Amino acid sequence: MSEHLPPAGLNIRGTVLVVPGRGETALTYARFGRRLAADAYHVHILPTVPVSSGALATLNEVLTTAAAGADPAGPLVLIGSDTGAVLLAALLGASAGASPAAPVDASPGSPPGPSLGSPPGFPAGASLGSPARPVWAPAGVVLAGLPGHERRHQGEWEAELDARSHCPVHRGLLTDDTAVTRGALSTAVPADLLDAAYGAASPVPHLLLIGESDPLADRDAVAGLAKSLPAARLATVRDAHHDVLNDTSHRSVAAEIITFLESLRSGPPIRPFVTVESSTW
Repeated sequence: MSEHLPPAGLNIRGTVLVVPGRGETALTYARFGRRLAADAYHVHILPTVPVSSGALATLNEVLTTAAAGADPAGPLVLIGSDTGAVLLAALLGASAGASPAAPVDASPGSPPGPSLGSPPGFPAGASLGSPARPVWAPAGVVLAGLPGHERRHQGEWEAELDARSHCPVHRGLLTDDTAVTRGALSTAVPADLLDAAYGAASPVPHLLLIGESDPLADRDAVAGLAKSLPAARLATVRDAHHDVLNDTSHRSVAAEIITFLESLRSGPPIRPFVTVESSTW
């Protein structure tokens, strides 16, 4: 785990826990972490949680450990990308006592994935507002680059980079980082895990981010999730690919996330501070 602190002299406005996706490392989100930290948020980049049996229990343990160091003065916000987003959504649904909805566009004959089970510390029917409330219970959640059922990308490294991001700096970082797992996008995310993520019914405010050119996204499924959540904002990022937090528009994406974080600080109901009344562009 790595962390990024605000500049000296600034009061911490909140804590952000980032869950990476397939093949990624903490270094993958160093630029993203520094950008949020510059606006006075304490950012923790968590270890990548492999998609395997017991993944939700592992994520629960990772979040519990990281949340122990959260600053009490501001909101705690969870951000996940790719399978990090899938696992967060599924864990939130489990902690809220939600039953997974019917599969969203699942392909017939999809192989079964790891058993989701019940994460430790979450008795049946427990909710985020119950006595079983986890220490990592967030004020808000950002889900970026949610993959769809049976969506995978196979090809050489340059082709995988094209699917991930067109930002030259980020492509160079992924290429030079020997800890990055190449070819990680070639295997589809297990169907039952995606069912749990897209069927989650968490009451926590959500910001959903999807790249306009993301080859792994299922737009209908993401739109359906946004409509099913009681407090959600779905934003499409123009020309962005799967690594929507680290593509050429990473500055605009970070600004959208900061807008979400700042809105959470004012408490429910969540409302943006800036409303456009008229515009010619």
